[in-house]
Amino acid sequence: MSARMQLSAAHGSHPRNPSAEQLTHAATVLGLLADRTRLALLHCLSQGEADVSTLTARCGAARPAVSQHLARLRLSGLVTTRKEGRRVIYGMPDGHLRRLVTEALNFADHQLGGAPAHA
Repeated sequence: MSARMQLSAAHGSHPRNPSAEQLTHAATVLGLLADRTRLALLHCLSQGEADVSTLTARCGAARPAVSQHLARLRLSGLVTTRKEGRRVIYGMPDGHLRRLVTEALNFADHQLGGAPAHA
């Protein structure tokens, strides 16, 4: 996911006619978010950087599963890594992705809680 998607001339506006490439890329990202563990990991990382041990404790999955999901997220470019001594620290620097995760969880909260939809 290294290529940036140019959706429109005005940053932040909605694309009127997204290209096939944009639709495919967005579907790939949404597919990566469609896993409960990956979504939980991204939610944790939206609050700040963390190592595997911290993320394992926060998301409640087994360490091998967390490591595999983090590797997939890293290879797709959704999370970054840096070394701190022997520890690998994961981060999610993209504000768009952070907002996407937040909105997905807000949408779920509204759906589950019966709150009215926003216009």
